[in-house]
Amino acid sequence: MGRHVSHQRWTVGIWIMITFLAVPVYGQESGEKKPEDAPSREWLDCRYHQAEADAVEHEWFPSDDLFRPLLADPKQPQFFALWQSQQSRIERTNANVGSIGIGENFGLFTTREGCNGWQISLLTGIFAQFDLDTSNSELINIDFNVGLPITWRQGNWSARLRFYHQSSHIGDEFLASHPGFQSIGLQFNEVDLILSYDVQKWLRFYGGATMMVSRQPSTIDRWTGQWGFEARTARPLARSHLFGLLSNPILFSPVLTADFKSLEHQQWYINTNLLMGFDVFRYGSFKRVRILFNYYHGYNPYGQFFYSQKTESFGAGAYFMF
Repeated sequence: MGRHVSHQRWTVGIWIMITFLAVPVYGQESGEKKPEDAPSREWLDCRYHQAEADAVEHEWFPSDDLFRPLLADPKQPQFFALWQSQQSRIERTNANVGSIGIGENFGLFTTREGCNGWQISLLTGIFAQFDLDTSNSELINIDFNVGLPITWRQGNWSARLRFYHQSSHIGDEFLASHPGFQSIGLQFNEVDLILSYDVQKWLRFYGGATMMVSRQPSTIDRWTGQWGFEARTARPLARSHLFGLLSNPILFSPVLTADFKSLEHQQWYINTNLLMGFDVFRYGSFKRVRILFNYYHGYNPYGQFFYSQKTESFGAGAYFMF
């Protein structure tokens, strides 16, 4: 077991290094009204704003994207730390679970006119869950994702076509404390297509489907349907100078978003993930923090637990954008 633990730690370390190298620098989520005392420089992020241009531009390593990430998708590559009070709906057991995500899309090349065009990127992601009720917060499961998304935008319409690989690994401490658990070495390659429409600056709907191209074990059914919405204020509702200590105010915007997934392997049961809270940022800064409350109802979205583990959980956490 010692060699296995060492190998697993090296694998985690290498994936974390790859993921941090893939973190892009993002711009301001435009569309908010510029404060009178904010810096004069304008920031543009095509995921949240539309811009017109007279000429087609080609750019290597773009700082933004044409498709807005699915914030409420549990498997969206992003940085987050989340606490959840989780109940198994079959075993009727309760647990405090810590969930972290490390990942992002790194833009490789884009061709666009204003915010209309297409882009190819690299995605990497790590998703890990820990049992906070144990003395050493034992690792339950960890998923590794890597792939190539192609994104497109034309006006209010945008889309994402993505091919990616996932491999899942059960934590050694979890296996040691659950001797009857049999790991199946889950891994698969998927292709998914999501189409999105921005009704207004504050409201967005999306939907699409996923197909497993190859999978282990081969008994897993291939198809998944996905849809959802995201609502946010068109401009910040509040701002703070922190008692006069800051010349550039911190802005606050409410966010409400939900993601729904229905898997063929689960007889098309609808899994629901709901997030609500605040988007906190400073005008003109690439960085922002989202403080969000979470409610999840459905099969466990991580690792091989999606086979049979139905859960319901409440929680809260922080999501970071760099």
